[in-house]
Amino acid sequence: MNDQQNTWVMAASGHEVITNTQLSQDVHKLVVTAPRVAAARLPGQFVIVRLGDGAERIPLTIADSNAENGTIVLVVQAVGKSTSDLVGLSAGDHIHDVVGPLGRPSDLVVEGTVVCVAGGVGAAVMYPIAQGLAALGADVITVLGARTAASVVYADELAALGELILCTDDGTAGRTGFVTDALADLLGKRPAAVVYAAGPVPMMRAVAAVTQPRDVRTIVSLNPIMVDGTGMCGGCRVTVDGKMRFACVDGPEFDAHGVDFDELDDRLGTYREFERQAMTHVCRSAG
Repeated sequence: MNDQQNTWVMAASGHEVITNTQLSQDVHKLVVTAPRVAAARLPGQFVIVRLGDGAERIPLTIADSNAENGTIVLVVQAVGKSTSDLVGLSAGDHIHDVVGPLGRPSDLVVEGTVVCVAGGVGAAVMYPIAQGLAALGADVITVLGARTAASVVYADELAALGELILCTDDGTAGRTGFVTDALADLLGKRPAAVVYAAGPVPMMRAVAAVTQPRDVRTIVSLNPIMVDGTGMCGGCRVTVDGKMRFACVDGPEFDAHGVDFDELDDRLGTYREFERQAMTHVCRSAG
């Protein structure tokens, strides 16, 4: 990693939450002070945050930044105790540690049509990539999917960068069906130079299945378990083209056609029972 990718930010006073905006039922957008991260970050990079001493380390994509104001944008989906604690923060609260920017920046391909496919909160992962592509003059088409209209996030932001195809499982917004159906229709009409995808593992696997027989280069942003963000712990290891890679330093983006999605999905389930027990404890304590 170069010096820019190895910037560590651990302010003793913590990082202030400037705003906390609810985007959907369980997704919040936090604007947080992190001046050095804001000045250095590039599309595709992330931070690891720790709310306080003894708290879990959570990797989060840097969805946006403002170098002048020294702030970054973090989009958090409450899926367990630690993420629920984060979305429960109010303006003026502090996050103890924000470490980054981490990971390799996105490989931005600007020749020809570029298709960005995002599912659920993956829209916040895709936004800085699409933003970077558009800034370089790429013809960007985004296929954005969600379960219902109420769970759609970042639609307006992505639409501002190019054509937007919105899909919902129940048809309450955009076209009915999965992003892969829309992607297959799109590729049947307009050839693409590259497809980027971010979202749940089953969605990224399905995108790869659509693009591989069409020989379309496909880049996925992976979300394995991470701890230190430096490749030392090995928690984020993934298999790509039969070789072990560490998502925190070799990624988080990889060639989708070489990813072992079965292994990735299995490893992501390692701590699900612990999370369930933690949330059960919290609910009982609150009751």
